[in-house]
Parts: sequence; C-alpha cells; structure tokens
Amino acid sequence: MFRMCGRLVKSNKLLKEHIAVIDDFSLTRTKKVYACLDEIAYAFDLEKPIWLESNKKDFIRRAGTRFTKDSFIEEVDFDYLDFHVIEEDFI
Repeated sequence: MFRMCGRLVKSNKLLKEHIAVIDDFSLTRTKKVYACLDEIAYAFDLEKPIWLESNKKDFIRRAGTRFTKDSFIEEVDFDYLDFHVIEEDFI
C-alpha cells in the first residue's frame, strides 16, 4: 500500500487534510506520487500544482514538499499545501 497525505495550511492552522491511497503495485513510485497528488487536488477542489525545481529537490530529499502560492496559477486562499509520503511498501 502507498499512502500520501495532503494538508492545506493557513496561518499555521490546518484547514483540510486528505489521505490518498494507491493499492496498484504495478505502478512506478513516480506514477503513484502523481496519482496521489491528483486525488488530493481533486479532494480540495484545487488545480494541480506546478512542480518547481525546489519542490522536486525537496521531495527527493525528504519524501515530501510544500506547494506555496507560486505553484498555483489561480489565486489560492491558504499559505501552502503540505504533501508527503506516509507509507510505502516495497515488493
């Protein structure tokens, strides 16, 4: 099972949280990450954020990243979207 958590935060307060779960072991880790991000964006009624170079480096380094307002084309009403891996099974 592959699980990721998405959290919307504004002024250091949690606005929303969603856990995305992928049970398809045939997918690569990258495809699982993108599928989870799609599910979380849909659950929060957001467009998909743009992966900036800083997001990519941060995700590689710590299996998570924060998407700030710079990662979204439309105006957003939160400070950042925290996105990180909770559980990762290797088969």
